[in-house]
Amino acid sequence: MRILAATDGSAPATRAVELAARLTKELGGTLKIIHVCSERDVPEEQMSEYTISEHSSSAEVLTALSEEKLRLAREHAAKFGVSEAEIATLLELEAGAIAETIIDAAYRHEASMIVMGKRGLSRLSGLIVGSVSQKVVSTATCAVTVVP
Repeated sequence: MRILAATDGSAPATRAVELAARLTKELGGTLKIIHVCSERDVPEEQMSEYTISEHSSSAEVLTALSEEKLRLAREHAAKFGVSEAEIATLLELEAGAIAETIIDAAYRHEASMIVMGKRGLSRLSGLIVGSVSQKVVSTATCAVTVVP
């Protein structure tokens, strides 16, 4: 079984990585952990501060932040018995295309299951913005588990 865990560094995503690691170990499968990198992850003021202080481009800052989230997720998976989880930073190609990026990664990885956290937007915010987890559940061609 190939399991894809999507993380954004939130508490629900950390619980999703834990579940994915446990399932991977129990089922003798493989685990890939991804983070979809988006400029919305960092407030504009903070992004400007990083790029000025570090003389880095915004892409370099986003990649560094993503790599940190993935490092922590990999360490968390190792605590639950999966020490060889593959990790990947994926760049969101179009604004609002996080769900599509996750689904595409699952397809390319030939994943049997996607495990992800639910960020917990309010019902109204979820209706206006659209829920990434809801989009993944409704359009993925493999099993999807959403962790609260």
